[in-house]
Amino acid sequence: MSNLERHPVELLCPPEGPAGPVVQVLSPREVPLGGPRAMNVRRTLPQRGRTTIGAWCFADHYGPDDVQVTAGMIVPPHPHTGLQTVSWLFEGEIEHRDSAGSHAMVRPGAVNLMTAGRGISHSEVSTRETTRLHGVQLWVALPEASRHVAPFFEHADTSPVAMGDAAVRVFVGSLVGSGAPEASVTVFSPLLGAQLELPPFGTVELELDPAFEHGVLVDSGPVEISATDAPSGELAEDTVSTTAAWSELAFLEAGRRRIRLSAEAEPVRVILLGGVPFGEELVMWWNFIGRDHDEIVEFRRQWQADVIGRDNPDGRFGTVAGYDGSPLPAPELPTVRLKPRP
Repeated sequence: MSNLERHPVELLCPPEGPAGPVVQVLSPREVPLGGPRAMNVRRTLPQRGRTTIGAWCFADHYGPDDVQVTAGMIVPPHPHTGLQTVSWLFEGEIEHRDSAGSHAMVRPGAVNLMTAGRGISHSEVSTRETTRLHGVQLWVALPEASRHVAPFFEHADTSPVAMGDAAVRVFVGSLVGSGAPEASVTVFSPLLGAQLELPPFGTVELELDPAFEHGVLVDSGPVEISATDAPSGELAEDTVSTTAAWSELAFLEAGRRRIRLSAEAEPVRVILLGGVPFGEELVMWWNFIGRDHDEIVEFRRQWQADVIGRDNPDGRFGTVAGYDGSPLPAPELPTVRLKPRP
């Protein structure tokens, strides 16, 4: 998915330091995705309180939207560098096309992962058959050693497994002790992405990789989250608990070994994200991830010249075959160079 903000801020994302609170609850901000009938998305990453969870660096939560009201998702061809996009749906269907030659559908229960690497462009459009659109769009920052790989696309179905009261689907990496099969898509740093569903008053206790920091993004809730560094058995004396509501993202720093998720009177569905703390400085602007201001400027110049200007369709970002419409021009760059955020 593109970041369609008209005036995207340029972010310096330093290697994350200690989190402070054991569980930090991050609230989303609403961002319109398109024109007058835009579908709003709720963005929890990046933000001032936290820019990454592992290599996860962007999280949009959207829907359920009646596409007769919002016109659904219509995102023209747009570029990416230095990242992977992870598309996961709860309802609806989205047609994906990219400049690597991929044409695929995003559907519930299957993950679409696109690796931008040195550069790719793609489009995303909800299908005519879709009446409700509901899902998450996630980005993963690529580490220095992998950020210039050739672009490629992967699609993989997932299977649910029962764990406690929960139904668990792992779509990136693996979840320790869940019994769910390891996801078959390619990542370039240790990561976890999983969907968990609980019935009313249900509960599940999960073993965590203590090398990972984790995030719990609430699609339906609220959900009570209890975490500890106890290696096994009951949650211990150091257990801390909090409640996260709809569209909030609860962050747990590395070192937590167990987590318990508990539903109240309403069913719960969450996305569990995890990864080893990302130890590299990033610059994020619009749909590009680079390492400094000048690199971002060059990515934008090439997109505008090669694709928007039609000067070099075989350039860094290629062309998206089969999309009926024009690619998305880049916003204007800030008039000042990047400054670190406090």
